Amino acid sequence: MGELMVEKHVKFILAVEKRKDDFESVVMEHLRLNGAYWGLTTLDIMGKLAAVEQDEVISWVMQCQHESGGFGGNIGHDPHVLYTLSAIQVLALFDKIHVLDIDKVSSYIAALQNEDGSFSGDIWGEVDTRFSYIAILSLALMHQLDKVDVGKAVKYILSCKNVDGGFGCTPGAESHAGQIFCCVAALAITGSLHHVDKDLLGWWLCERQVKSGGLNGRPEKLPDVCYSWWVLSSLIMIDRVHWIDKGKLVKFILDCQDKENGGISDRPDDAVDVFHTYFGVAGLSLLEYPGIKPIDPAYALPVDIVNRVILGR
Repeated sequence: MGELMVEKHVKFILAVEKRKDDFESVVMEHLRLNGAYWGLTTLDIMGKLAAVEQDEVISWVMQCQHESGGFGGNIGHDPHVLYTLSAIQVLALFDKIHVLDIDKVSSYIAALQNEDGSFSGDIWGEVDTRFSYIAILSLALMHQLDKVDVGKAVKYILSCKNVDGGFGCTPGAESHAGQIFCCVAALAITGSLHHVDKDLLGWWLCERQVKSGGLNGRPEKLPDVCYSWWVLSSLIMIDRVHWIDKGKLVKFILDCQDKENGGISDRPDDAVDVFHTYFGVAGLSLLEYPGIKPIDPAYALPVDIVNRVILGR
């Protein structure tokens, strides 16, 4: 079995954070806050968060906040729940959630809940079960879940459940591993996992493993390192992770590393990026790879951070 190239991945992530003017940085500018969450969480899982300047990061994150209370993907960008969650998660990593105006941020998120229990991503109204998860997780991290109708939120998520046991982005949409993660994690956080048919869903999820050991997001698709998170975390939450070959998945993730320059790609020999680096390392954490911190499958943060934020330990 290969080895996780920790020091090279640290160098890769720090280099990505510093770049501002190359093509990749410019086209990704609108979701830089997501990138910060991916990179910083990866560093923390590998025990290397001290490599970044904490005050500098927190100052920049707070500059991404909009007067509405929500956060944009970068300074001056429009607010959206996607970036608002990343801001909260980054602050949680540094034990700095208290710098937020909790009431303002939670009110922004709560106002995005619709009459049917679903959530819009922003003021323009797109509805997706991703946003249900993001809203529920954001509010849970701030201890503000009572600001929304959790019962209605759960009912909407369940309306997106399909006959194969999976979930889609809206009622009637096809099952997809990314959406399944969002729905299962939201149900887990709200104490509603008993609504899931664990055997049926577990069967659909374990069939995502292909010959190479990697996982795909839907039938007949190529494997992708990011599904090492979406599929694996879902299997763990429903207690069916023993239905896949963990050893083959570990090998697939490690084979996707750039062993010279650091970073992890979607598949072996493809270009690396911080997105797949995070999901690869997070997947290895879920697989209990030695030397890296455990990550919580529902909260998508290291277990010690979740214990501190949610349980006050």
